[in-house]
Amino acid sequence: MSEASPPRSRENTRARLLTAASEVFAESGFDGASVEAICERAGFTRGAFYSNFASKDELFFGLVQQVSDAKLERVTTRVRELESEGLPAMTPAELVLRVLDIEHEERLGVVLMSEIRTNAMRDRRLAAAYLEWDAAMTERVAQIIADLARTYSLRLRMPVLDAARFVLQNWDATCVHAVIAGLGTADTLRLVTERTAALAAAIAD
Repeated sequence: MSEASPPRSRENTRARLLTAASEVFAESGFDGASVEAICERAGFTRGAFYSNFASKDELFFGLVQQVSDAKLERVTTRVRELESEGLPAMTPAELVLRVLDIEHEERLGVVLMSEIRTNAMRDRRLAAAYLEWDAAMTERVAQIIADLARTYSLRLRMPVLDAARFVLQNWDATCVHAVIAGLGTADTLRLVTERTAALAAAIAD
């Protein structure tokens, strides 16, 4: 196995390690995934790993951040597209369903989030990092909700941060259920649609 060398190859090395880690974590879980297994899957040595990540924990959080950032970027893009289209007024449920990135939700992202929550309950250091990440996610979703409410003249029945927490919790719980139940894309879409419509009607008008 050969080491990648800088400059651009460092980014490639990091990307390949993240891809390999996503596969190994999904197959073996956080505890069962060793640095050696990740390096072997990526085609690098431990030296390459530790030149990019201080620990397996840091790699894990980097992977979760990557998955989350991609999801939020797609949602943000949809919000911008809606605003540029100048669509007529929609109910909160219709609006949320136009914005949510249901069709691109992947089993990997759901499994990773479940893994990180489980380990955060056991490890106080991981817990602190998870809570910091969760707060940042909630803030970003709250900003999206606030922008939608302002653009479409929606009245929230609760503070925007609370609305963001409910949206995230509903999304996570529904996706976890879908993975556990082995639901396909169509059934997952139907379930998320039903639950999101009920939640949207409860938090805004």
